[in-house]
Amino acid sequence: MITYPVLLEQFKTLLKGNTLKFTKQRELILKFLYENKGHFTPEEIYMLLKKSHPDINIGIATVYRTLTLLEDSGIASSISFGAQGKRYELGLTKHHDHLICTKCGEIIEFFDETIEERQEEIAKKFNFKMQDHTMKIIGLCKKCQETA
Repeated sequence: MITYPVLLEQFKTLLKGNTLKFTKQRELILKFLYENKGHFTPEEIYMLLKKSHPDINIGIATVYRTLTLLEDSGIASSISFGAQGKRYELGLTKHHDHLICTKCGEIIEFFDETIEERQEEIAKKFNFKMQDHTMKIIGLCKKCQETA
């Protein structure tokens, strides 16, 4: 995986290329994604950063704009939950897919070589050049099935 100093330099170049200033607030958002494994809403990131850095003035709009910039550049990726919004994670990790519980919101990451190969076969069958894909399987996790 890429080191944080290298990622930070990429981020600074990205900001400069978009005529945006490098700020401590933007850096904290990037660092949060780098240091925290999981899938976070912009609101969760905002609240956790405000709690861990009470001395830094950060706005929710900055969080949203920075996450959008990071996602557009491939540094972050998101899973859409429709009306419930998106959850973000660092996008530079090894490819994986997701199982999403509709009751508790748990997200389980997985990788399956057979699924990956089958997708490539399907794309080839239809003479389609696949560039990327996302898979999310929606349902109930084991815990929620037991309590249902």
